[in-house]
Amino acid sequence: MTDLSQQEWSDQALVDQDSVILDVRTPEEVAEGMIPNAVNINISDPHGFMEKLQTLDQSVRYFVYCRSGARSAQACAVMNQMGFKDTRNLLGGILEWQGAVV
Repeated sequence: MTDLSQQEWSDQALVDQDSVILDVRTPEEVAEGMIPNAVNINISDPHGFMEKLQTLDQSVRYFVYCRSGARSAQACAVMNQMGFKDTRNLLGGILEWQGAVV
């Protein structure tokens, strides 16, 4: 897992066409808006989260975010334990991110 500042995450996530932006927030949080083209997998549903992670390509780079950065760090740690090669956590979460949120 790599922790990235707001600027680093934004610069990398929005230009890396081969990566996946992963939103690990709850459906209620997602309803408030999310980064365009992000995939949502709710980490607050542990069984569903683990089940969905098993369907993802572990060789792809994942830019992971949540509301404040804590759950995304936890998600990156879990993903790395499962064999994911490249996860990047958004420090401070989406509340501090200056990117385009819809």
